[in-house]
Amino acid sequence: MPMTITEKILAEHAGLKQVNPGQLINAKVDVALGNDITAPIAIEQFRRAGAKRVFDKAKVVLVPDHFAPNKDIKSAEQCKIMREFAREQKLTHYYEVGQVGIEHALLPEKGIVLPGDLIIGADSHTCTYGALGAFSTGVGSTDLAAVMVTGELWFKVPETIKFIYKGKRNSWVGGKDLILYTIGQIGVDGALYMTMEFTGETIEALPMYGRFTMANMAIEAGAKNGIFHPDRRTEHYVKGRAKRKYHLCASDTGAHYKDIREFDVSKIEPQVAFPHIPSNTKGVSEVGKVFIDQAVIGSCTNGRLDDLREAAKVLKGHKISSNVRLIIIPATPFIYRQAMEEGLFEIFLDAGSVISPPTCGPCLGGYMGVLAKGERAIATTNRNFTGRMGHPESEVYLSNPAVAAASAVLGRIGSPEELGHRE
Repeated sequence: MPMTITEKILAEHAGLKQVNPGQLINAKVDVALGNDITAPIAIEQFRRAGAKRVFDKAKVVLVPDHFAPNKDIKSAEQCKIMREFAREQKLTHYYEVGQVGIEHALLPEKGIVLPGDLIIGADSHTCTYGALGAFSTGVGSTDLAAVMVTGELWFKVPETIKFIYKGKRNSWVGGKDLILYTIGQIGVDGALYMTMEFTGETIEALPMYGRFTMANMAIEAGAKNGIFHPDRRTEHYVKGRAKRKYHLCASDTGAHYKDIREFDVSKIEPQVAFPHIPSNTKGVSEVGKVFIDQAVIGSCTNGRLDDLREAAKVLKGHKISSNVRLIIIPATPFIYRQAMEEGLFEIFLDAGSVISPPTCGPCLGGYMGVLAKGERAIATTNRNFTGRMGHPESEVYLSNPAVAAASAVLGRIGSPEELGHRE
């Protein structure tokens, strides 16, 4: 019987020839991820279970990225728990400040997550790795602890919605705009506990950084995972990075889908998600005059090198508004160094922005840009819930890096084309 790419990966890791939506399975895990918020809880549960050693020191990955460099005493204690556990267990993949980056950019960059993998992480945006053609999903800290002990976890096989994108992208329209538009169409529960499978001619032409962005925000539609068929772009990305063998998978012809949705991308302009939900989207031409206090370019959604290049292209030769704070957050040390060597930092600094070390920071209201009461921010992050970036009476608008950069210059949400830029 034909299977989707998600069903194939789950069947392989469960040691089964066939799986069906709704079926409960037990599957072996290739990578188990924790961060400085979620891993300490998992470590506590690991010890309560009486475990002495993790199932595989190369498959348990710990990344202190949410509050690192430590923002206060409590976060320092959280990171200390991770650090000591990583040393005790002799984990292959633990990254200290100076080497650490935002987990969902760092793991693909390091070749730790690969096509065909089954990956779990105690962070909802673990679904990012579906861009590589892997089954990747977020779990709770207790589930992470169970995997750390056994190397396995139970799953309910999700149904799949196939999203087909056709047509040529308009200027400044990237992966962020495609996924925001999609969420705007189906709602934040439109793919609840389902797989979002992204396909079509537009997707085939979409660069990897755009695919990571789309997979990253599948959770914002309630999805269990988002996934792409690996192709030549995928192989080009993983070649030279992969630390082990990987397996390329694709959906079978005739595979069953819960639903199939088609979008004409030529009709999509850059998108902006209004507070306080990612599905509250509008085209940038429909925004009106929304003045901002802060712009943030970074996060696991849009902190990659190409995102920074896009922002720099818009900012070059401009100064940010005197009423706006622009915070640039490269997602990893490699991206930080490369952006510096390419002269992007000079553009950012000349424009009047501040550059942060790699960290999640303001995305979750952590630090490096928390909002005060009544303040508005436009951000390339993934969520704009009430109080997400600070005070409950602040507002967060989501966009791609080009729109965020243009808005910082304009002092209000607007398009790069208002500054005379064509992509």
